[in-house]
Amino acid sequence: MKFNNYAYIFLGPDLDPAQHRAIIKTDKLTYTTVGISFNNKEQVIDIAKELIAKGAQMIELCGGFGPIWIARVIEATDSKVPVGGVAYGPEARKPLIDLLS
Repeated sequence: MKFNNYAYIFLGPDLDPAQHRAIIKTDKLTYTTVGISFNNKEQVIDIAKELIAKGAQMIELCGGFGPIWIARVIEATDSKVPVGGVAYGPEARKPLIDLLS
């Protein structure tokens, strides 16, 4: 199978995944990004399942989900596609806390 479909799910304030999404498509790749509200992280499960049903071969979650949500998505999707996440090193933690506080 040739890689041609990638998805990224991110968190932000007051985002609605039905409305806050975008698709970039070329002749070689489809990239879908979907935003979910900080207060509704559990929506990531249904969004991941939807994206896989639409052909996503790999899903990446923003760092705000953390390893627990990555594991939940993997389990809920029966490991059908690789699921990973963005990570920040220790040097970025204070600036991130300052930014998001």
